[in-house]
Amino acid sequence: MKKFVAFSLLGLAYCFLLRPPNMETAARDEVEIRELLDRWATGFHNRDLNAVMSTYEPGTALVAYDIVPPLRYTGFDSYKRDYQEFFDQFAGPIDVELRELTIAASATVAYSHGIERLTGTLKNGQRFDVWVRFTQGYRKSNGRWLAVHDHISVPVDLDTGKARLDLQP
Repeated sequence: MKKFVAFSLLGLAYCFLLRPPNMETAARDEVEIRELLDRWATGFHNRDLNAVMSTYEPGTALVAYDIVPPLRYTGFDSYKRDYQEFFDQFAGPIDVELRELTIAASATVAYSHGIERLTGTLKNGQRFDVWVRFTQGYRKSNGRWLAVHDHISVPVDLDTGKARLDLQP
């Protein structure tokens, strides 16, 4: 009988403590990442650098591939400067539309991808309207999701070597 009780307790411990994340946890993680993307989009719209950067992990782990040179931004401070330079080109808010958003999450890492439309008015009065592709990687630390990787791209016409900024979904 003692063995039965011991094995029963061990089985219960496995079921409750060592089981993989359940659907409820996965759904909660997806909601949290959607909320992070919403905070990013609101900050981006308002050109609020601190709000945007609050969605990224501080330090040197952050790596980003943006559509502007250089080939990569390494570290929080480097990417923050890139955002500031981008925001400084606009006269007002920048609208963001996310489409085809897909999110996948495990216990401590996740990613999202989709396409986003950015529209606004540049300081020179020119209208800016472009669709880009994005992939973002996240790490969960201390119960909080933060982005550690950004990859933004546009299709390239291989015959001309030029970016295709006119494409729409």
